[in-house]
Amino acid sequence: MARVHVIANQKGGVGKTTVTVNLAAVVADTLGGTADHSPVLGVSTDPQASMLEWAQRVGDALPFDFEQCHDNPALLGKLREIQQYSHIFVDTPGSLEDESILQTVLTQADDVIVPLEPEPMAFSPATRSIQRVIDPSGVPWRVLLNNWDPRDGESDLNQTRDYVRARGWPSFHTVIRHYKLHTRASAEGVTVVQYSKNRTAVEARQDFLKLALEVLGTGGAPRHAGPDNGLSNSDGPRDCSDSGDGDNGVIASGKG
Repeated sequence: MARVHVIANQKGGVGKTTVTVNLAAVVADTLGGTADHSPVLGVSTDPQASMLEWAQRVGDALPFDFEQCHDNPALLGKLREIQQYSHIFVDTPGSLEDESILQTVLTQADDVIVPLEPEPMAFSPATRSIQRVIDPSGVPWRVLLNNWDPRDGESDLNQTRDYVRARGWPSFHTVIRHYKLHTRASAEGVTVVQYSKNRTAVEARQDFLKLALEVLGTGGAPRHAGPDNGLSNSDGPRDCSDSGDGDNGVIASGKG
């Protein structure tokens, strides 16, 4: 039964898509998926569809199955009924205007990852997202310090850690460091598991491997269970509005 992981912060530009794609890629690669069957599904609910564009550029080398699904909340409300995956990672919009989408996917979530960049200007939007939407959902959540550039020193990182502790927020031990590799990956059509084999790439991947261990280590039986709906794979990145799955409207997965 799949565990549903939602990546959420209503502030744009905090790296939600990068976290979603690379975490899904590392988990799929670690669990040993094949070209014909992946244990991981990535879902984008962001109308900007940046994850879709990334998936299309990666093409058949995408290590997880993918769906673009932002314009049909009823279908997003059925994520828990998908049976063929071990893990589903959901990218969400970076806008208060799309709050209904976030609220819908939170009803399906087993846990929420809240990316937070280590800079004071990011504190208030993250606080608003947590207090207004994420915490009231009752779903377990943790803050992920994301996109920290070690070249800037540890002042902002430590200030952010202090803020998180002062708020009493749960957080991941892993910090995702800033690398140009991550910035260029979507344009070059690669995920973290496909970076060139060099020291920097190994370090960049190591961050997501450590994060994956923390995410998967939450353990326990999935909160959500649904009937076996007999979903099967199909070719190409898809929009959930054209799932072609009959009257039940449950997402039928496709790979980019």
